[in-house]
Parts: sequence; structure tokens; C-alpha cells
Amino acid sequence: MSAPAARRHDPDRDPGLQPERTRLAWRRTTLSGTVVAVLAVKTVLHGGASAVGIVAGALCCVLWLGVLSVAHRRIRTLAATASPAAFAPRHAALAVLCTVAMAVCGTALVL
Repeated sequence: MSAPAARRHDPDRDPGLQPERTRLAWRRTTLSGTVVAVLAVKTVLHGGASAVGIVAGALCCVLWLGVLSVAHRRIRTLAATASPAAFAPRHAALAVLCTVAMAVCGTALVL
């Protein structure tokens, strides 16, 4: 029996803990994204509204909505069943793309 198969049948393992930890991680991620979007808007409004600043701030907000959408979908999937399906690669790629793009927009606002 392989090591992963042995772990799956471990009677001491609580299968409910991993989805709960994942759900909490997604909540922290959305909270972090919210803080970034709010700070981006604050930076745009506080520093004087330039065209580049407005576009970067608006793009941060749109990207935040993308992360929020992916996270909400994953949280719903985790809550729907005791054994949730694997995270779809396209959703993972979208979450990474939105996160990296938010970092680039934030950097553009600071510089």
C-alpha cells in the first residue's frame, strides 16, 4: 500500500478539517484583496486624481472582484459536500492572475 493510500484510510484523520482550513484561507485572501483595493482607491483620491491613477485604482477594484468571485465559488464548493472536488486549474490560474495583476497595479500607484 502506498503512503498516500495509507493516509486516506487513517481513522484518526478528520476529513472535515482540511476544507475548513481552506475556507478560512480563502476568507483571509479576500480580506487581503479588499484591503488592497481600498488602499488603491484611497491612494488615487488622496494623491490627486491622474488618469493613470484612476485606471490603476479601477483595475484593482475589478481584479478584486475577480478574486472575490473565485473565492466565493470555492467556498461554496467546500461547503456543499464532505469530499469536495479538486480546484479547477482555470480557477486557480484566474486567482493567481488577479492577485499578481493587483500587485502590479498597487506598485504602479505607489511609484
